[in-house]
Amino acid sequence: MKYRLLGRTGLNVSVIGIGTWQFGGEWGVDYSQGEANAVLRRGKELGINLIDTAECYGDHLSERLIGGFLKEDRREDWIVATKFGHRFKSNFSRDDLASPEAVQKQLEDSLRALQTDYVDLYQFHSLPDRDFDNDALWTMLDKQKQAGKICCLGISIGANTNIYQTDKATDYGADVIQVVYNRLDRKPEAEVFPSCERQNLGVLARVPLASGFLSGKYRKGVVFPDNDHRSRGNAAVEERARMLDEVERIREEEVPEGVPMSEWALAWCLRHPAVHSVIPGCKTPEQVEANARAAELL
Repeated sequence: MKYRLLGRTGLNVSVIGIGTWQFGGEWGVDYSQGEANAVLRRGKELGINLIDTAECYGDHLSERLIGGFLKEDRREDWIVATKFGHRFKSNFSRDDLASPEAVQKQLEDSLRALQTDYVDLYQFHSLPDRDFDNDALWTMLDKQKQAGKICCLGISIGANTNIYQTDKATDYGADVIQVVYNRLDRKPEAEVFPSCERQNLGVLARVPLASGFLSGKYRKGVVFPDNDHRSRGNAAVEERARMLDEVERIREEEVPEGVPMSEWALAWCLRHPAVHSVIPGCKTPEQVEANARAAELL
């Protein structure tokens, strides 16, 4: 495994992290504690030290599974990142909930679920600018930093062209930007990444495998189960077809012979100088192993 300093945070993160939206039950699998433990344990064995989760991956469900693992492991070996700003209602349904009082409660609920006294990175979760521009919210979060419950603040921008929130990160005391970035979606390169580099912000690239399409295992006509977010809507069918056409072109023209496409795709993200770590979802220990091998291509 390789490691990079996450911008100005002082956190030394593995270039491959573990995204855990799948633990919340919206990716076609319901996880037991043992199954979640197996994924996280294999990650640790391979040198991964970054876990990314959120309050609304299930109703703190992903956090609880991570907390069950951390209870039996060494908490200090992990950089735990979670998010705030939504209330889980049911699969694929949330409410925005971003008042200072609501977020403070979310933080306490997240700490309880994670079975920890602090989070290494607490991230504003893809909310609109009207919620972002709330001095009372950021004042409350700064007080939680002073209390030792948060080490660093970040912004998970909802649109990967959101230069407004990115440019204001330093003013609001945030040190990290999380953004969608992959070979099929390069929009952050235009404005977001230059802003991050100017501010010396850490950058976490989410959806680096384009929701699995850059894994190379899907073909046209693929059908996802109803409890998988990729099955949602007729527009998704057309978009999947377009993406899979592009994936085939990339496979033929850009991926070196003998290199698994998923490993190439993760390494591709990490070659951008603004990106410090990628956080692909991992359903199984075997997927963790494949993701970790991408570090060897750097």
